[in-house]
Amino acid sequence: MKTTRIISAAFLTLLAGMATTAYAQDKGEKGGEKESRPAQQQSRPEAKPAEQHAQSQQQRAQQPARQEQQRQQPQEHAQQQRSQPQQHAQQQVRQDQNRTQEHAQQQVRQDQNKTEQRAQQQRQVQSNQQHAQQQQRQVQNNQQRAQRNNPQPRGNTQARGTPEQHRVQQATWQQHGSRNWASDHRNWQQRGGYNGYRIPDARFRGYFGPDHGFRIGGLPFLVVGGYPRFQYDGYWLSAVDPWPDYWGADWYDNDDVYVAYVDNGYYMYNRRYPGAGVAISVSF
Repeated sequence: MKTTRIISAAFLTLLAGMATTAYAQDKGEKGGEKESRPAQQQSRPEAKPAEQHAQSQQQRAQQPARQEQQRQQPQEHAQQQRSQPQQHAQQQVRQDQNRTQEHAQQQVRQDQNKTEQRAQQQRQVQSNQQHAQQQQRQVQNNQQRAQRNNPQPRGNTQARGTPEQHRVQQATWQQHGSRNWASDHRNWQQRGGYNGYRIPDARFRGYFGPDHGFRIGGLPFLVVGGYPRFQYDGYWLSAVDPWPDYWGADWYDNDDVYVAYVDNGYYMYNRRYPGAGVAISVSF
């Protein structure tokens, strides 16, 4: 029992010593912290002038750059102002070039359209000519068959033509009329002389001349080289001259004509207007 109390007293003494040591260490650490703080506080005022000096040096180093930038700003503004008219002029030039190019392209398209229209018209004219030639060949074939089957009478006896022949004949004669016949007409002397077939005198006296009139409307009719050609008394007579338009639109159906030999050449006269002789060429 006595021994137990001694151990308890010794244990308590040990705990009290340990607590006193811990308290002393804690207080010492706190005192060290208090002592280090003034030192740090004292070092800060010493570091602030150095920092301010560095900032001041940096600001002085940046100041020339800012001044240079400030000097360049008016120059850049002036350059922008000077470049604005130039840019406007360049823009105007581009617009003019675009308009000129568009106009040129439009003109090219218009010229192409006109060329195509002319080509189409030419094709149409050629087609009409081919159709007319085909009709003419058909008429010739019909006439040749009719002549083989029914030989044409000689002299001034009228022969009847087909309606198709009459339409071709009408269109051809109308195309060869002249309002200025005096200036458009050329006699055989002006043409260099007559070089066609010469009708024998006996035949000419029997079927030609002022006393032997006939009408062209019902006779066999052809278009050769663009000129009208009709058959009379077995001969083909080609009108190489225009006819005066004062003869009337249907003179070939209603007026009597005759063939005369004047000044070494053949001419066709209208009995109603004997003053105008149309140069003709004779062939078989």
